[in-house]
Amino acid sequence: MAVIETDFDLKCYHCGGSCEETTWLEEKHFCCFGCKTVFEILNSNELCEYYLFDTTPGVTLRNVSVASYDYVDEPAIRKQLLEFDSATFARVRFYVPAIHCISCVWLLENLQRIHKGILRSEVNFSGKMVEIDFNPAEITPGKLANLLASLGYIPQITRQGERKKDNSSSVLIIRLAVAGFAFGNVMLLSFPEYLGLDETDKNLRMLFSYLNILLAFPVILYSARDYFINAWKSFSQRQINIDVPIAAGLLALFSRSVFDILTQHGPGYLDSLTGLVFFLLIGRWFQNMTYERLAFDRDYKSYFPLAVQKRVDQDWVPVVIHEVQMGDQIKIRNLEIIPADSSLLSDKAFIDYSFVTGESRPVKVTLGELIYAGGRLIGQSIELEVTKKTSQGYLTSLWNNPIFRKPAEKGYRKKIDQAAKVFTWVVMVIALITAVVWYVYDPTRVWLVLTSVLMVACPCALALAAPFTYGTLLRVFGRNHLYLKNADVIERMASVDAIVFDKTGTVTYTKEPFVQFEGELNDEERAWVKTLTSCSTHPLSKLITRSIDRHPVGPARDFMEYQGEGIEGTIECHWIKVGSATFVDFRQHIYGHATLVFVSIDAQIKGYFSIAISARKNMRQLIRQLGSRCVALLSGDNNMDSAKMATLFGPSVSLFFNQSPQDKLDYIQDLQRQGRRVMMLGDGLNDAGALKQSD
Repeated sequence: MAVIETDFDLKCYHCGGSCEETTWLEEKHFCCFGCKTVFEILNSNELCEYYLFDTTPGVTLRNVSVASYDYVDEPAIRKQLLEFDSATFARVRFYVPAIHCISCVWLLENLQRIHKGILRSEVNFSGKMVEIDFNPAEITPGKLANLLASLGYIPQITRQGERKKDNSSSVLIIRLAVAGFAFGNVMLLSFPEYLGLDETDKNLRMLFSYLNILLAFPVILYSARDYFINAWKSFSQRQINIDVPIAAGLLALFSRSVFDILTQHGPGYLDSLTGLVFFLLIGRWFQNMTYERLAFDRDYKSYFPLAVQKRVDQDWVPVVIHEVQMGDQIKIRNLEIIPADSSLLSDKAFIDYSFVTGESRPVKVTLGELIYAGGRLIGQSIELEVTKKTSQGYLTSLWNNPIFRKPAEKGYRKKIDQAAKVFTWVVMVIALITAVVWYVYDPTRVWLVLTSVLMVACPCALALAAPFTYGTLLRVFGRNHLYLKNADVIERMASVDAIVFDKTGTVTYTKEPFVQFEGELNDEERAWVKTLTSCSTHPLSKLITRSIDRHPVGPARDFMEYQGEGIEGTIECHWIKVGSATFVDFRQHIYGHATLVFVSIDAQIKGYFSIAISARKNMRQLIRQLGSRCVALLSGDNNMDSAKMATLFGPSVSLFFNQSPQDKLDYIQDLQRQGRRVMMLGDGLNDAGALKQSD
């Protein structure tokens, strides 16, 4: 691999990312070794057509830590994943969220050209799934997953496996197809009326009219059944929604049409009936298609690794999570989530509890201390002794707390249903008064007038407008990376007058903290430090590497990394140490709220890197635009960042730190008791109760 000086405007040939630390091959530039490796794999297998379908179609592998999938070959796990398994043929389906373009589909459907053990592969683009048939004698499922990961298509494998299948969409499509078939044929069979054929063709017209009744029956009984069911449920609950006037209009259309045809008073309106149901179902289908890909049905198990390393005799063996029992010794690797409450058997560890508590800074745990499930390990692998089963741990109890499983609706009624209540009663009163008047004036026309009022007043336009409007808004929001669980949220957002923020991961962006060097380092020394830190996989080393805008120089010799202390090595005959104050022998105490990483070159202290959280881009502008609606910040983190948050939010916003999940929920309830309509923005499990309670 050659490292060269380059212009930062160069783009990676594989993924299109900026080439700050470029490598090159065959006059093509790559942003990292991972992208270059993928190109070499494709090039060696004559698959460079991949780059012809789209410009820079690849997935970046910069700063991506790819775990080994060898545990997938464990019999218990293999049995869960494989859809079919025999001596010479097996089938597996992986969820690959990185699938995004036609080049991805082409490459993943040509995997057999990379490995002879792969027989066939097929991609479901919308579901981001790849189904692979392979020969188990040639390649194992674990090696297959490793191959996908090496190409940048990292499969996500959890205990829940593939998403739960929802049959509602399939049923809706069938009902839509039935209505469309009937609508087209009723229109075709109504041509005698459309063409104005005379009485000599009366028998033909009656035959077609009877056929139209037969075609309309499955539409009214099957395709439109949800409108009648919802209307009945609404009446049984003494409420009225938009489905009530729609059901009344459809029933009036069908009854009037059948009556007219059987009594030979006219051809009826079955073309209008089938067409109305067809277009109403198109609206529902359009809205469902907008957010059916979003999965909100995950439980706590989906966040755990599928398997964990367990000590059996003197060996480490992968086992399925639910088979882990109290007293078992397990091994957790860097960035893995601890699946069960356990005591630490290693000397020390740094645990990130931000997912559970909102605390952004890793917590140091020493030998014998308890580590709660849901914490993520930062650093080298550790050994643990399980003290509680997965289903009994802290994370599980927090997830299953009844407070966090309250009904989401809380009596909320959509505006369209509120309008439908008034609209329906007005229509019913008008229809009744009209029927009474005509009963006195001309009793023979009462049925005609009553059904005419109900048919004309059917709110089909309103029913069509709502799903298309909501579906379009959901798509617009999605293009701007705002994803809503359902369309009702759009209405609720309009009435919000109090907005409450979580801090860690919501206001602050923990993946890209603010890194600043305090001290004296010339350009050459910065390049040395970057060379040394680039040899380490520690999160702080990666942050420092990205923050230095110089290029690495020469190799780092005698490199050593000391867990929890720092790294050292020799570069161009200079001894460089990067780490904690005690590691570089810095005796003074520096006050501050940021994480400090010190630099020593040839036993001389050069200064330190200050690593602090950073607010998301344009956060200050957003808070200013929200004005008085932004009322509070609720953080599970400590108050070390209180001064920074006070500057960001201003004096009018209340700041609360060290907040438990229950504290956050109670605060939302207090605002609601004051008559406020509350929006809560959070990202962690500790926000679940407050998010559920908010409007």
